[in-house]
Amino acid sequence: MAIIQYKSTINSRRHASVASRKDLTDKQPEKALLEIKKSTAGRNNQGKITTRHRGGGAKRYYRIIDWRRSQFDEPATVIALEYDPNRTARIALLSFAKSSKVYVLAPDGVKVGDVLLSSRRKIEAKAGNRMPLEFVPVGMNIHAIELSPGSGSELVRSAGIGAQLLGVEGRYAQIKLPSGESRLVPKESCATVGMVGNAEHRLIRLGKAGRMRHKGFRPRVRGKVMNPVDHPHGGGEGRNPVGMKYPKTPWGKHALGVKTRNEKKWSNKLIMQRRPKR
Repeated sequence: MAIIQYKSTINSRRHASVASRKDLTDKQPEKALLEIKKSTAGRNNQGKITTRHRGGGAKRYYRIIDWRRSQFDEPATVIALEYDPNRTARIALLSFAKSSKVYVLAPDGVKVGDVLLSSRRKIEAKAGNRMPLEFVPVGMNIHAIELSPGSGSELVRSAGIGAQLLGVEGRYAQIKLPSGESRLVPKESCATVGMVGNAEHRLIRLGKAGRMRHKGFRPRVRGKVMNPVDHPHGGGEGRNPVGMKYPKTPWGKHALGVKTRNEKKWSNKLIMQRRPKR
């Protein structure tokens, strides 16, 4: 994939860029694997805002991704590489001998015509093949990792990233996540070999606020420019600092850099090393 830089015909395009789609298959999405994605605009079933700064956005269909790849030991051929508006990674359309088709994340280096395999036993460790962690060679990059056997892919699913298998000891496999965190995962959990494709996604520059609105994000207003009744940072004459020992949320809780993970969470014992502080 390449990055296309816009010509600076207008100010909003001066620094904007988009991802080239020349590497994708020129076809419509598989109709049987589409679902209507209803916009909630950040509200729950009572109409109350539970996620702020959401709303609008372009209409889009949801592509049903096979996160488990449970058709074991059945070779599947990659018949298309497609764009997915719901994620940063590209998706690959796999076709099985029984005429069934599924969408999966497109690993880096996989192209149309490749044959991929998912198995519960040891198979060739090539990009796109899926197997339990205990059979993956130590040191390899992996993605779409299960936290528990059969739960479906939960870790490492964004464009251009991959985790590293550090080793297998006892009941668990040790993996290093892209964040720098090292943790234990049951060795029976499955993962896909290789890194997620579309690594150049991080180089895209939106260039204008309207492209964020197309994604469904509404503007965010700084607390310090509000009135005191609306935010703890508000008030004062002119441009003042926050005026307190630590920044707060609109509801008075600690903000920015505060750990939100529950200290009593059962899976804390599986984290070998926390991610480094930024």
